[in-house]
Amino acid sequence: MLSHHPTTLHNLLPYDGTVLYYGRIMAKKIADYYFNQLLANIEWKNDEAKMFGKHYITKRKVAWYGLEPFEYTYSKITKSALPYTQELIEISELIYRLTNTTYNACLLNLYHNGSESMAWHSDAEKMLKKNGAIASISLGAERKFSFKHKETKEVKSILLEHGSLLIMQDETQSHWLHRLPPTTKIETERINLTFRTIIKEKSS
Repeated sequence: MLSHHPTTLHNLLPYDGTVLYYGRIMAKKIADYYFNQLLANIEWKNDEAKMFGKHYITKRKVAWYGLEPFEYTYSKITKSALPYTQELIEISELIYRLTNTTYNACLLNLYHNGSESMAWHSDAEKMLKKNGAIASISLGAERKFSFKHKETKEVKSILLEHGSLLIMQDETQSHWLHRLPPTTKIETERINLTFRTIIKEKSS
């Protein structure tokens, strides 16, 4: 089932953060199963964003799930989390067994082909646990994923495999941007799950 033992991990970033790539943590048959289940059963919707007074709708589709109905706001759009599906529970338990870290929400992205991408950004919204870990599961088409330091502009890239796990933690989001670059070589779908920790606001 597992292809990497934690002792073989090394930090992909040279400084100012920690990114650990576990490689494939699922056998191909299991990764295929989860890909097909998520593709069919998740409530996918086109992503929306408000920028410069305009309302944009992307080809890429997204979904927001949580252990509670957390609200998540980015690009000036607020989403309310749907309850975890059985597949999300199982994948989160697998991540816990490997990393000993728990999460309470998951943002999913569906890219239909290589033309659909994600621009440079960092996951630093106020409702996210500061310097908390983000666990990224990739299913389907293998795509390049890149990091760029906010000051030095140094870039590091990795190919995310089908059924693989990538962990971003410590000060990564403060010092590095990341993106999924477009490519004309990929014509098949990719599903990305990013498990994260939402901090509930304390009532005054």
